[in-house]
Amino acid sequence: MSEFDFDGEEQDATPSGKTKSPLAYRFRGFLPVVIDVETGGFNAATDALLEIAATTINMDEDGLVYPDHTSFFRIEPFEGANIEQAALEFTGIKLDHPLRQAVTEEHALTEIFKQIRKAVKSAGCKRAVLVGHNAFFDLGFLNAAVERTQIKRNPFHPFSCFDTATLGGLAYGQTVLAKACSAAGIDFDGREAHSARYDTEKTADLFCTIVNRWREMGGWPPVE
Repeated sequence: MSEFDFDGEEQDATPSGKTKSPLAYRFRGFLPVVIDVETGGFNAATDALLEIAATTINMDEDGLVYPDHTSFFRIEPFEGANIEQAALEFTGIKLDHPLRQAVTEEHALTEIFKQIRKAVKSAGCKRAVLVGHNAFFDLGFLNAAVERTQIKRNPFHPFSCFDTATLGGLAYGQTVLAKACSAAGIDFDGREAHSARYDTEKTADLFCTIVNRWREMGGWPPVE
C-alpha cells in the first residue's frame, strides 16, 4: 500500500496483530485528534505559527467518545515569518511577554506527534485524522510547519479531516464555535477564546457531543 493510499479495506487487526479497539472501528482505523492553531495571518506558507494545541479522543466502555489528553505549545516564529499586527490584536498574543516561554516549531511538533503516535497505538488505530473548527485552516498550517521542519513520521492523514464547523451546522444550525457550543449546552467563555488550548478543548467537547448524540439516535451501532 502506498503512503497516501488510505482508502483500502480495513482489516480486523493492526499490522502488529493487535485487535483494533471499538474506537478504531468507529472511524475506520483513524484516531480523531483535535488541533487548533493561532497564527500571524491566513497564509500557511508565509505567516507564523504562534500557538498549537492537540487533544486526543478516547472512547469509554459504553461506546461514548470523550476528550482525553491535551498538549499545548507557544511557538517561536520561524525565520522570515510574516506576522500581521491585526492577527496579534485578534488573538491577544504578546510575542515579547516574559512568561510566553515559546519553543521552536520542531520541538512542539516532535512532542505533540510523540503523544499522538502513542495514542494511535494504544487505540489500535493506524493513523490520526485532524479534527478542527474550519479544519482546512489548521491542517494547512500543520502541514506547512511539518514541511519546514522536515519532521518524519507525521501521524496525520495528509488531507482528510473532520470539520466541526460543518458538523455544528448539521447538528445545531450553527457554524461559529461559540454559538455551536452554546447550542450543544457547552459552556464557552468568549474572554478565553482565540487561545489554542481553550479553542482546542472546546472543539473537542463539541466534536464528542455531536458524535455521541448521533450514536444515541441510533446512527452508529456498537461493535458486536
